Amino acid sequence: MSFSTVMQQLMSGMISTISIFLLTLLFSMPLGLAVAFGRMAKFKPLQWLMKLYISVMRGTPLMLQLLVVYFGPYYVFGISLSGYSVFAATIIGFSVNYAAYFAEIYRSGIESIPAGQYEAAKVLGYSKVQTFFKIIFPQMVKRVLPPVTNEVITLVKDTSLSFVLAYAEMFTIAKQISARETSVMPLFVAGIFYYIFNLVVAMIMGQLEKRLSYYK
Repeated sequence: MSFSTVMQQLMSGMISTISIFLLTLLFSMPLGLAVAFGRMAKFKPLQWLMKLYISVMRGTPLMLQLLVVYFGPYYVFGISLSGYSVFAATIIGFSVNYAAYFAEIYRSGIESIPAGQYEAAKVLGYSKVQTFFKIIFPQMVKRVLPPVTNEVITLVKDTSLSFVLAYAEMFTIAKQISARETSVMPLFVAGIFYYIFNLVVAMIMGQLEKRLSYYK
């Protein structure tokens, strides 16, 4: 089968893969910031809860977490969720997983800011919210961008794990076509897509790093 034919058959899977990628970032990045705040909170029970959440999310396979998110409500709690789609479970599973990784990256970035900057902001009359968003946050973004880039690139490849819920993203469709046509061409095309996708992501993140660099 020709390259163009495979591309046409994989198009819907490519759209699904991109959708998982974009929606996961949309939800996991702000959720990770909230978890990071909880992780650094002075209220110990909240701090311990966030530590446990991060530990579980980082210490168990993403594939297992996807299965728990989709089947857990029924088999664990006996709750039947009408309209609970495989796609929704996929996005939730990816988002809560990546939020834990982003939370630790954000925390390390925030804690790397010298304490003197907080004190100076207080002297200047800044509130805690103003101090964070006007002084701390811009510096944190610059410092955490490289590790965030690594996680984002990993996410591109991890989207293929949604096959465990039988969600028809690109890699799943590529395997189906490959088995039906007894050809490795679909898998080869899928590999090219992942490589180009990661290349584009790396270029975009690289441009962001340059824009945020203090030195030209």
